[in-house]
Amino acid sequence: MEHARRFSLEGQYALVIGGTSGIGKAIAAGMLDAGARIIIAGRDAAKLDGAVKELSTRGEAFGLQADVSEFAALRGLVGATLAEHGRIDTLVNCQGITTLKPAEDFTPADWEAIIATDLKSVFFACTEVGRHMLGRGSGAIINIASLASHRGWPGSALYAIAKSGVFSLTQTLGAEWAARGVRVNAISPGFVMTDLNQGKMSAQRKALALARTPSARFGQVDEMVGAAIYLASPAAAFVTGQSIAVDGGFLAGGL
Repeated sequence: MEHARRFSLEGQYALVIGGTSGIGKAIAAGMLDAGARIIIAGRDAAKLDGAVKELSTRGEAFGLQADVSEFAALRGLVGATLAEHGRIDTLVNCQGITTLKPAEDFTPADWEAIIATDLKSVFFACTEVGRHMLGRGSGAIINIASLASHRGWPGSALYAIAKSGVFSLTQTLGAEWAARGVRVNAISPGFVMTDLNQGKMSAQRKALALARTPSARFGQVDEMVGAAIYLASPAAAFVTGQSIAVDGGFLAGGL
């Protein structure tokens, strides 16, 4: 295979959950540019409609509304995608919410909301789509982990629990499904100013993040795209159970 073709997603159908904004929408756009047909899912109908219109200028993009924190809605999303498009070659789990506050101030309601979106929905998206992929003997799943999957983050206890779970899930499914043709990997983004964290991080927290990032800047959402295309492509055929940190050197940094 020519090297350029190794990174092509031509002919693929990719389902991007959380593809209406931020990193998810950037990945959807990049996969369109690489030749895939994209189905994005989100819970906000207006954002979904706007994202589909924007993405459709680059290629074949479709949208399905679903609150994937509810299992019935998630199962319906996967069923509708398969009914309308016939298959899912790549799944990207980019859904996520967060709240920053001291661990002792989190409530059971906070637990239910954050864990349901950031961990439970990722697990069941993997298994619902994974069942289809395992039946076909091929497929790629890309989870969005976090620096919080690898380090402790004051003020982010529930988010860190969820993202650590996503990291562990990626390794476990990567090992469990490899011999059956399904690859499961993750991307751990560094500090990227998305809608999720732009307004939640204090100026002090942003300054500390910059000071600890060797590249001395925040990342851009577009800088997550290359890793996603690679993990979905034939170039990554022997890669599974891994998390690629796209973090400006944060996890590698010492002094």
